[in-house]
Amino acid sequence: MQRAMYDFDQIIPRRGTGCVKWDECPADDVIPLWVADMDFAVAPAIQEAVKQRAQHPIFGYTLVGNDYYDAIISWFERRHQWTIRRSEIIYTTGVVPAMSATLQALTMPGEKVLMLSPDYNCFFSSIRNSGCEVLESVVQPSYIHHPYVVDWDDFEQKCADEKTTVFLLCNPHNPTGRVWTAEELERMNTICVKHGVKVVSDEIHCELVMPGHTFHPFAAVSEACRQNSVVLNSPSKSFNIAGLQIANIICPNSEWRRRIDRAININEVCDVNPFGPVALIAAYNDSEEWLNELNQYLWQNYQVLCSFFEEHMPQLSVICMEGTYLVWIDVSSLTTDDEKLCRQLLTKGHVWVNPGSMYGHESGRGYIRVNIACPRQLLMEGMQRMAKVIHQYKA
Repeated sequence: MQRAMYDFDQIIPRRGTGCVKWDECPADDVIPLWVADMDFAVAPAIQEAVKQRAQHPIFGYTLVGNDYYDAIISWFERRHQWTIRRSEIIYTTGVVPAMSATLQALTMPGEKVLMLSPDYNCFFSSIRNSGCEVLESVVQPSYIHHPYVVDWDDFEQKCADEKTTVFLLCNPHNPTGRVWTAEELERMNTICVKHGVKVVSDEIHCELVMPGHTFHPFAAVSEACRQNSVVLNSPSKSFNIAGLQIANIICPNSEWRRRIDRAININEVCDVNPFGPVALIAAYNDSEEWLNELNQYLWQNYQVLCSFFEEHMPQLSVICMEGTYLVWIDVSSLTTDDEKLCRQLLTKGHVWVNPGSMYGHESGRGYIRVNIACPRQLLMEGMQRMAKVIHQYKA
């Protein structure tokens, strides 16, 4: 076994640093396993690049250069066999602003945007803020081969609704942990094209994939997928640099791209800070080994969690995590009131996890989401606290 180069077991104090994950906790002894933010030191190459940029004493308006585009194109070509043209890239401050601008560019108020529910909570707000109606196709649990599968009949029925104009995809899927196969993505697109539905794919978790699974960029699956899609991505989740505010929209369709670029400018999210581009370049050019080790550590954390739940909380079912670092857990045998359970975990156990209902009021009910991207010692302490509350819980 190859010796680890990076210390993911290191506990780095974050309280008092203006950290959302830790400083929003209601008490100083709460272990936060909620928001999608990692408690690991950023890759050394990224730290060094940011330090070097900080040596210059002026942090003015930032020009994004050729090296930025080259890093993106090279990364996705060599890691995912996806050829991106420079002209297809629009940079912005984050995937959520990118999502909102894209929806505003490609939809009209009153139209419907389809999503696979339960789904990332910001999907709901972005759709509604665009003046559109949320349309949910609920994915179905399957404990045999995959944790969740698409209900294809329901998916097509909702694409066929004349008011449905965009399918907003989460790939890999948050919160269920699915990494969609190329065949599934192709089938989604075939149905969407048939009914005149555009695909917007949020791929922010694309590098967080567990052993035995392969991430497929939606636009790389086929030429038909490429022509019918807008892809949103960022190194922020995979390399733990969300605070540096950098993301990209990949859009091959020139007319859609013109409209999205206009929306980006109208919403004033067209400028980035001086540190985001240098961090992206260092991530994509010099931090691949760090990322590979990170995924191994996350996989080990997941295995530890599965073993702990099987031994100490067997009444709860851990859903197979194919990607992300967010574990989806079925608590319905204990309670369907996941919000009440999470409140008790926080107030009595001093561990903060997310209720499933925030990812779909009905489809997420009876589930919780646990962030395992932290040193194993913290994860173990958090699970031990959870077990004490679960054993005493009364619905």
